[in-house]
Amino acid sequence: MRIDEDAVVAFTQELVRIRSVNDPSAGTAELPAARLVEERMREFGWDPQVSEVEPGRPNVVAVIEGGGGPGPTLMFEGHTDVVTEGDRAAWSFDPYAGDIVDGQLRGRGSADMKAGVAAMIYAAKALVEAGPFPGRLVLGALVDEEGLMLGAKAFARTPLAAEIDGAICCEPEAGEICAVSKGAVRLMVHFEGAMAHGAMPQHARNPLPVAAEFVRRVSEVQAELLHVHGVHEHLGPNYVTPTVITGGDTDQINVIPARAIVCLDIRTTPGVDHVELNGRITELAGACGEPAGVSATVEVVDDRPAVDTPVTHPMIVALAQAHEAVTGAPAVYGGVPGATDGTILTRDAGIPTVVYGPGGKWIAHQADEFVAVSEIIEATTVYAETARRFLTAGSPD
Repeated sequence: MRIDEDAVVAFTQELVRIRSVNDPSAGTAELPAARLVEERMREFGWDPQVSEVEPGRPNVVAVIEGGGGPGPTLMFEGHTDVVTEGDRAAWSFDPYAGDIVDGQLRGRGSADMKAGVAAMIYAAKALVEAGPFPGRLVLGALVDEEGLMLGAKAFARTPLAAEIDGAICCEPEAGEICAVSKGAVRLMVHFEGAMAHGAMPQHARNPLPVAAEFVRRVSEVQAELLHVHGVHEHLGPNYVTPTVITGGDTDQINVIPARAIVCLDIRTTPGVDHVELNGRITELAGACGEPAGVSATVEVVDDRPAVDTPVTHPMIVALAQAHEAVTGAPAVYGGVPGATDGTILTRDAGIPTVVYGPGGKWIAHQADEFVAVSEIIEATTVYAETARRFLTAGSPD
């Protein structure tokens, strides 16, 4: 298989120069990047399906039949949205330069994850040009991964999703094969008391001290998780982190509020029962509020389970073999500290997923984001070789 190295790098540059931030105030979203992906796919003779998840936010999905008889279906998945560049003064170069300096392709989304999107497309091109192969490839460039993962949720509901035997999410992991990803639970804890004048606190049921006590005591839950589940080899410990606390009005400091809210971001390792965990949080919130006559309710904003795909899955075996064949080094296994679209594809469609892609593991969402050109080329080659091995090994005799 021949990788068009110059072309995959140039295509990454084109994608990076598009500000595909979902920013309604600026009138930007994924559409221009999605159109560029669609156009490139059509240039290669494929027929991508474009489906709008929200106005101006389309998923682009191409199905490529191998022409070599029956076989499995392998998906390569990426997202076209990027996070905001934030304060441009924090950057030492134009966030959307897409230039190459000292072997590094620079700009917002270069690592997370336009390099991965370009690599998967050009890997598919190389596989197709090498001749017929069993089974088929699915390429998915989805929207909103940086938000509520609406693109992945929409794709997971399609009949095509039920036919996929494995999906490689092309996120930046510095060449690590990440078969495990942390789960994520986002909770909003509502404390309800009674409002009163600040001069007469005896008439209030103040939710603020209750919220403060709850924030202090959620560390108990984290300690319990550590005691029961320990520290995961690739994912580290479980975390229960207060991220938002609200209550009262700065324009009325003399008013004791009736309500307060505490938000929690919880990151879990495989084996943590989210239902039990949410019940424990509810129990704790109630215990904090009861002495003060403050009621507590827990709202589940989002619930994403941990992903734990066996490394013996044929897709991961093929990926590890391809990585070693291309790089000359044994595969290194790791974990994803956050969630990816793969979390949704596994949760909602039952698709075995693994995360592997070009770019530094910790560079995402930072100023001066970059990806090494050599990593783009290497990932493209590994993807193509993985697809060849997986589809061939999984085809009927």
